Amino acid sequence: MPIKVSVVIPVYNPGKYIEDCITSLLRQSLPDDEYEAIFVNDGSTDDTPARLDRLAAEHANMHVIHQEASGWSGKPRNVGIAAAKGEFIQFVDNDDWLGDEALERMYSYGVENKADVIVGKMVGKGRGVPRELFRKNRPHANVDNAPLIDSLTPHKMFRKEFLDRHNLRYMEGRRRLEDHVFVTEAYLRAENISVLSDYLCYYHVKRDDASNAGFQRFDPVGYFKNLREALDVVEELTEPGPLRDKLFRRWLRNEMVERMRGQRLLKLPEDYRREVFDEIHKVVVERFGPGVAAGLPPAQQIVAALIGAGRFADIEEFARWESGIKASGTLDSLSWDTGVLTVGFTATLTSGGEPLTFRNDGRQDLLVPSLSQDSMEAVALLGADTSAPLGKSRADLVLRERTSGAEFFQPVELTREKVAVKGQEGHFRQVLRAGSRVDPLSAANGAGLDAGIWDVLVRISSCGWSKETRLGAVRSQAAGRGRGGAVVGSPAHLVLPYWTDPHGNLSLDVDQRTDRLPYEFAGLAPVDVTVTTEPGRLAVVLPFHVQGEHAAALKLTDVASGRTVALPATLIARVTGDADLNADLPFGELADGRWRLELTLPSTGAGEPVALPLALDVSASGGVVVKRLAAFAADLAAKDPGRRRPAPRPAGSTILRRAAGKLRRALKK
Repeated sequence: MPIKVSVVIPVYNPGKYIEDCITSLLRQSLPDDEYEAIFVNDGSTDDTPARLDRLAAEHANMHVIHQEASGWSGKPRNVGIAAAKGEFIQFVDNDDWLGDEALERMYSYGVENKADVIVGKMVGKGRGVPRELFRKNRPHANVDNAPLIDSLTPHKMFRKEFLDRHNLRYMEGRRRLEDHVFVTEAYLRAENISVLSDYLCYYHVKRDDASNAGFQRFDPVGYFKNLREALDVVEELTEPGPLRDKLFRRWLRNEMVERMRGQRLLKLPEDYRREVFDEIHKVVVERFGPGVAAGLPPAQQIVAALIGAGRFADIEEFARWESGIKASGTLDSLSWDTGVLTVGFTATLTSGGEPLTFRNDGRQDLLVPSLSQDSMEAVALLGADTSAPLGKSRADLVLRERTSGAEFFQPVELTREKVAVKGQEGHFRQVLRAGSRVDPLSAANGAGLDAGIWDVLVRISSCGWSKETRLGAVRSQAAGRGRGGAVVGSPAHLVLPYWTDPHGNLSLDVDQRTDRLPYEFAGLAPVDVTVTTEPGRLAVVLPFHVQGEHAAALKLTDVASGRTVALPATLIARVTGDADLNADLPFGELADGRWRLELTLPSTGAGEPVALPLALDVSASGGVVVKRLAAFAADLAAKDPGRRRPAPRPAGSTILRRAAGKLRRALKK
């Protein structure tokens, strides 16, 4: 069988961190005879060489090449390319790992679209990864129609014939940004590039000891010398004009401007901070024309202008102001509608805890940064645009799975409002009001949400800032009333929105990955139950949203003897939005007993039974009385005595927030 994919892994002293990488390669859904892994050991001095030799001895498709240390990843990757027998080559770092179906999906997607390069969706575990690139699948992408240039790490799949035809290889030796040079040339030479965004292919991991090469303090002179080599590739393969400016903008924005902003700058030692600035200033003056910075958002244009002018003190002042800019979100509404969770929210940017303000001078909206008049005049002379394009402000609703870090954007309908600031003529703040419909069956870029805990975030993009915050801690009473679980789809999935402890943020539990479900039924009372004796029927109104009709299961347990009776049940949607739980009762088996109720809801997850706070007292004559179990709440508290449901925090009410905090602290004593 021909090899479809060769996975090339440069290896240097990864220690325990290589185990996740190895495990993910052995779990691949591609048959073993259709892919190979080539570990190139670059002079490791730990136990890794012996570990890899054992792996190769045990698995015919796992190979290891040992070589003397070369000092960086370029040569090991080139050695791997030379040894590869696959139609495609996937590069993986020794401390990262792949999704179980990554190779199969990326290979099929690349063949289907005749791609020279396939970029699989990435997630960063302690590391930043591109987000906009993976909003959707992009079967036919290039550097002009997609933000490919935002993703220059090597962790992609390349057609081997394409690499050989263009003699594409990594620069070798101890150096920085060799992947930028390689990937940029591949992008510019490829006939087609495909971006796969509906499956999490690559996990980009920061080690616990932060010893990844990319996290080490770098020599600014050498770093920006290497960066110039990537710029050389762009100049060689493009003509002067908008496309070249657009590509150059990536390095100006990511490698220069962003290093000079907010806490990222202020956390650097002062002497090193200045050293980095000086090297950045040289590149900006030498290589970038006015069209490069002109395409940046205003806040980044200001920083770029200050870099170009060599105004380091102003850079620091601007960074101190920007470091106080945060995102703020209020959950306004929450409800289920035909299997879709509707979320209404309000978002705004804040500065120093107060709403961020803008100014209108009668012609346009302007930023109001913390810079001196002299500095602002210098910025204007350098052509930086300090207007505030608030019509482009965006508030996204993002779901992030807590274990894997997978992120998916949800559809949003947005309105933008300007709210005047009292006592400051011409000044205002912007409020973003948004609504989103989260369909658990398609929320993962068209696929369903996997079982897990999905945190709900708001991400605000405006004027060059991208800030995010959890949603739900500040919420309306209506949002609290609208929260409830749902059974959706076929096969069924159980989706439970809940407030986290202790902060009260909104998360979604998909298929019972938490123990929250019993608390959803704590409020059930006898009035929610109807029992008929001829024929024997039980009907319970559950505070659950259900699509259509689903099979469920009831278990009745005799309190005295412990004897159990299992009953089939059905869940049926009600017009009111709740659900009816219906079951036939065999009264002949239940007479003279008190029976506790446990419910198993339909779910593709664990399907653990959930105790209901009700009991049936059945007499020998066939009479039945529904009673509430007084001990139910105590049982829940005994299981988790630390759990307290945070009181909803009305938006803007500091006094109520503080009072709620005092109450929670008092309850814990």
